[in-house]
Amino acid sequence: MKITLVTGAGRGIGRAIAIAFARQGHRVAVSARSEAQLKSAAEEIAAAGGHPLVVPADLTAPGEPARIVEIVRQAWGEIEVLVNNAGVGSSQSPRPVVEFDDAFWDLSMNLNVKVPYLLTRLVLPAMLEKRWGRIINIASINAKVPSFHGAAYTASKHAIVGLTKATAMEVAADGITVNAICPGVTRSEMNDQRLAYDAERLGVSIADLEAQASPLGRRLEPEEIATLAVYLAEDGARAVNGQSINVCGGRCME
Repeated sequence: MKITLVTGAGRGIGRAIAIAFARQGHRVAVSARSEAQLKSAAEEIAAAGGHPLVVPADLTAPGEPARIVEIVRQAWGEIEVLVNNAGVGSSQSPRPVVEFDDAFWDLSMNLNVKVPYLLTRLVLPAMLEKRWGRIINIASINAKVPSFHGAAYTASKHAIVGLTKATAMEVAADGITVNAICPGVTRSEMNDQRLAYDAERLGVSIADLEAQASPLGRRLEPEEIATLAVYLAEDGARAVNGQSINVCGGRCME
């Protein structure tokens, strides 16, 4: 029974991934800022046969990544699967570079890049000792193609893919894999806000934007991202390492 930590698990992709791992028999620790959302997610995990550990936290606060890892360690043992999903998108403060908000830039780099780096560094020693581990970073197709008025998000997702590759290269011979999933336009509260911004900016309807979100004629569902995360954590995926894999319905073929 693998011990798994999923950050940003209160809603959207993180929640779907946590539930999917619970269905596979993992012990799943879930972390997010909203305790109410985490409790709701925990109910779904329990319904899927899991026994969740709820750890509310603001990961951008000093010391919080280390505190979360220690809580999981004290409760269950060393983390064997880490899913770095927590992040902030461009929808919170979309604007051109010339007008960009420095504080939002710093927040994006902190939560989207530094926090995954810190958590990775914290869990790797035990993985190296055991010679088994899985680190899955949730990036975006914006790690490959830019997001309009989303410079911080685009830059941070390029950075997390770089961290993925660098770490994967270092631990490839130690039974550990490090990969990134690059979702396309996926149904979530965060993406709802982004579509509303783009609809107003472009003078089109949200329904039109949804229809153009992928060659499938729709947005992706969080559960479609979770399927890949589960696969990457399996022993059968041990040869998949250092990759940034798109789940976008064919919108980005890079």
